[in-house]
Amino acid sequence: MKALHMLSQSTLGLILCLAVGGLCGLFAEPAAAAAYFVGQLYLSVVNMAAIPLLVVATFFGLRQVIALPRPRTRVGTIMLLALALVVLSGIGGTLIGVLAMPGQHLSAEAHAHLGELVLKSASADEVRVALFDHGAKRASTGAGLIGVDDIFPDNFYRVLAQGRSLGILTGTILFGLAFAALSREQTRMLSNVFEGVYRALETIIAHANLLIPVLVFGVAAHLASHTQSVTLEAMSSFLLCFAFAAFVLAILAIATIAARAGQPFFQVVSGLKAPLLIGLTSGSATAPIPHTIEAMSERLGFSRGVVELVVPFGSVFVRAGSALYYTLATVFVANLYERPLGAGEIALVCAASVVAAIVSAGQSGVAAVGYTGFVLSMLHLPAEAAGVLFVSVDLICEGPRNVLSLLSVCTVIALVSAGLPSERQAAVELQGGAAGLSPVLRFTFTRGQLALAAGCAVMVASLILLMGIGVGAR
Repeated sequence: MKALHMLSQSTLGLILCLAVGGLCGLFAEPAAAAAYFVGQLYLSVVNMAAIPLLVVATFFGLRQVIALPRPRTRVGTIMLLALALVVLSGIGGTLIGVLAMPGQHLSAEAHAHLGELVLKSASADEVRVALFDHGAKRASTGAGLIGVDDIFPDNFYRVLAQGRSLGILTGTILFGLAFAALSREQTRMLSNVFEGVYRALETIIAHANLLIPVLVFGVAAHLASHTQSVTLEAMSSFLLCFAFAAFVLAILAIATIAARAGQPFFQVVSGLKAPLLIGLTSGSATAPIPHTIEAMSERLGFSRGVVELVVPFGSVFVRAGSALYYTLATVFVANLYERPLGAGEIALVCAASVVAAIVSAGQSGVAAVGYTGFVLSMLHLPAEAAGVLFVSVDLICEGPRNVLSLLSVCTVIALVSAGLPSERQAAVELQGGAAGLSPVLRFTFTRGQLALAAGCAVMVASLILLMGIGVGAR
């Protein structure tokens, strides 16, 4: 157990699991299948615990934010910043795609291979994709826009059982607003129950995350055994461009958080290491929620109430990574079909990608890839290309997509919370007390010192007793 904990927190260890898993997928497929199965169990456990955790964390965060000064302005600022970061990611992805032009200079063999994949999918009666995502059925039938039932469900328990994050979040916000309007005396018992549920769910996810090395091993083995090297080579320009764009935007986000927190860049990276590793390797947007809350509130010192509200909200709505993904995927397909993009079409790609990122709220994995067809349809490009080409490499893109969205959520928290000393937890200084307070004098003793002190006390007491006996005898 201790070895798994150290390995799940080690970047070098996860890289080693990735390399060994790739070799295992090439030379030992039964072991790779077993590790992949364990990874699916891990995701099932995490999603089982993360969905109710999303409900409880949103409830506590909403109640604490309402108690802060100017709650309406605060909530409105959070929403505007979240939307602005998604738009900026879409703009940045469009500009990087136009400059790098992925898919423009492919070889004849790569063109032929990708064309064969698209034609094979178009002629097939049924295309079945079985990856980690349980929403693959919806993706295979095409992605539709969000309906009214998705936003305002008529049965909260049904959306909770189905795991539809958007409807769950809507119901939770409505319940949280009504609950926050009551006095603390009226809600004290239920608050204690929610607190216990909150801590129990955090414990479940923390223990489940010990299986992240097994998940990384299984994903690498699955990719190595099921993905053709020709496909990876043909999609390499898109993959490299997406990874580079996600890395640049992630660096900018971390720099913003560091500036707002008043801490060095690498110290912020160290504080966010656990949620970043989990988001990069788990393939789940909800798995890093408890670690993100702990890192942003306890390690970086931002308001706990703002963190508990924004992190669950952002895991559903702040889809900066998806906006970047959709723009680059659309540029890649346009170059693949030798479709030049003018200024108006570039703006359309950016706007459609932002819309697709917003309407795909609550979706992940293969189901999220299906929304690329929405952007492609705006340019009258074949949507089946998104259903085949990008699904084949989605497990590679899912990690950077989640990391960028996670850092965007943390950036929203930093921009809203920073500069408000009354709402931030004071950072604990190792060598002194908190700023503005007198240092606390602490006494520490070793066992030998305690034994010596106890012996001295016994000796003094004995002398006093003897003196008392002597005085009384006289």
